[in-house]
Amino acid sequence: MKIPILYEDNHLLFVEKPVNIPVQEDRTKNPDLLSLLKEDLKIRYQKPGNVYLALVHRLDRPVGGVMVFSKTSKAASRLSDAIRRNDINKKYLAVVRGRPPKDSDVLEDYLVKNRRKNIVSTASPHQKKAKKAVMEYEVIGEKKGLSLLSIQLHTGRPHQIRVQLSSRNCPLYGDQKYGQEVNQAGQQIALWSQTLAIEHPTKKEETTIKSKPPNEYPWNLWKVTS
Repeated sequence: MKIPILYEDNHLLFVEKPVNIPVQEDRTKNPDLLSLLKEDLKIRYQKPGNVYLALVHRLDRPVGGVMVFSKTSKAASRLSDAIRRNDINKKYLAVVRGRPPKDSDVLEDYLVKNRRKNIVSTASPHQKKAKKAVMEYEVIGEKKGLSLLSIQLHTGRPHQIRVQLSSRNCPLYGDQKYGQEVNQAGQQIALWSQTLAIEHPTKKEETTIKSKPPNEYPWNLWKVTS
């Protein structure tokens, strides 16, 4: 599988994650992004031994778009610290069923994850293990009962965008887990990691990488640029 490389230097590797591929090996044993990238680095640079490549953040399996990996332990440590401090700018595009009540808003919820079922739900802030989730959105398009949203995450909770929007009766197009009442089997979830901006771990300057969604339905209802 050819993985598009968006930017690469001695410390960082930005790629465009294809949809429906896990970021690391899971119980399905399907090809995973981390292993494929390690093999690609091994071949391209003719490395005889193991290749170091660190996974510092994740995207859900059905979601595509820009991701960053660390090629050195120094970069991995500094990026992991930045992510813990929320010093990383992550923007997404999403297509939802219906339209949110406001043109733009900041959504705040508390989320809990059922690890056995791999399902996240909203909860009371007093509930055990509930974690605060914050995101903001802006409606940038509307057609045929669907809305195109630009989303900025302020926290990185599992399934956060999917759950917060679904809980407001705007499930993502194609989301089988949190929108099964309105989506059909086989539809691809319309959530895309559009922009990732970080402070470079050694150059100490902002590095911003963008990716645009595929030219297919429902994305092609709008002229989406990266």
